[in-house]
Amino acid sequence: MPRPCKQRRICAMPRCARFGPTHAPMSELPSITMPLDEFETIRLIDLEGMNQEQCAAQMNVARTTAQAIYTSARTKLAECLVRGKELQIAGGEYILCDGSTSNCNCSHGCRHRCRQADNKEEN
Repeated sequence: MPRPCKQRRICAMPRCARFGPTHAPMSELPSITMPLDEFETIRLIDLEGMNQEQCAAQMNVARTTAQAIYTSARTKLAECLVRGKELQIAGGEYILCDGSTSNCNCSHGCRHRCRQADNKEEN
């Protein structure tokens, strides 16, 4: 019996979940789906400047798992850019971080949402 997939912690949902060439209607383009955990590795490593070990700690997975997720995400991004495919970001095994964990170091995601929620509760 295979081991169940561990849910990966993500700190922010994407602001936009569909990307693609503008020369053709999106409905006519071949598409690739990127799960939210792959989006999160791209955000953490390429945008936030984390290394794979820091990314793995943030997502609550092993470093080798973070590396595999990142490699898959980069391959999908390259295929979309080179072959002109639509990219959709959706699904995957994840939990949305609520900012309550001590190793959450995101600069905008869950801490920002939690601060907004705290401010609403105070008012």
